[in-house]
Amino acid sequence: MAQRKGNATESQTIEQMDTPAWQHRHVLDVDCLSRDDIRLVFQTTDAMMEVLSREVRRVPTLRGKTIVTLFYEPSTRTRASFEMAAKNLSADVVSFAASGSSVEKGESFIDTLRTLQALGADAIIIRHKQSGAPYVAARHVSASILNAGDGWHAHPSQSLLDMYTLRRHFPDLQGLRIVMLGDVLHSRVARSNIWGMTTMGAQVVLCCPPTLLPDVFSRSDHGPVTSGYLPEVTIETDVEKALDGADVVMPLRLQTERQEAGLLPSVREYVERYQLTVARLRLLRKHSVVMHPGPMNEGVEISPEVAYGMQSVIEEQVSVGVGIRMALLYLVIGGGR
Repeated sequence: MAQRKGNATESQTIEQMDTPAWQHRHVLDVDCLSRDDIRLVFQTTDAMMEVLSREVRRVPTLRGKTIVTLFYEPSTRTRASFEMAAKNLSADVVSFAASGSSVEKGESFIDTLRTLQALGADAIIIRHKQSGAPYVAARHVSASILNAGDGWHAHPSQSLLDMYTLRRHFPDLQGLRIVMLGDVLHSRVARSNIWGMTTMGAQVVLCCPPTLLPDVFSRSDHGPVTSGYLPEVTIETDVEKALDGADVVMPLRLQTERQEAGLLPSVREYVERYQLTVARLRLLRKHSVVMHPGPMNEGVEISPEVAYGMQSVIEEQVSVGVGIRMALLYLVIGGGR
């Protein structure tokens, strides 16, 4: 699909940047970021993408800093891109996995954090199965904490890279109709994107079976709803109505293990009613794009023809992830504060 450039100002190189003050010591979710904060992340990412376009994709910006990736859950894209981002900024990178560590001997989460801080960590990137774990970490150590996914709660860097990808294809997120299709209940990406995309002025539509909608939303099809916790969104259980006239659609991974909890009659029925197919793609606007936070269940929430079709920007999402994470590390512990 041909890339459509947005209205962003001409990007600077990282050496030319005069970054406005960044006020955040941690990146725990996007709900604490203003529109100006998000724009600053995008501006900084523009400079990082210029670095990534060079033959030698490394700058000395974080030389002497130590970045630790602390992952209690498996990860491919997020972990690899954070580690590549840190190395591209010349930081020292320590990769820590819970399996095979003292965690298996009973070491507590807080003790692990304090050990890593004592070893000189300037920033700790955390993925944890428990919602809120990065917030606990931020209260107990002086290192900056970046949330790489916590339970069903949040995945801020994924949301930022999703929005940055859209910025490369649309003049602005303001007024875009963005449909998140599928397992909203168990999706930390959906929660962060609801915050981020509505902050940037998009209209977010959630489309899923009622059993896969978070309880914080009233389950109705009567226009925008608020939850008291999340921003205003539109709920639509009919996939054809949801997709009609949409600019963006993001199928969410169906966690098939949830079927065992009785939340779905069958995966086959889900595929028939909610899979993003070529036929359903025709309901979107001509300029529309297809996203997916990964990993995909091809043939379940999205057909292979759509996943690799002309409107898909899924591979682009992965490629800009390194730039976004370079920007976050730079802002949090480099030149941004």
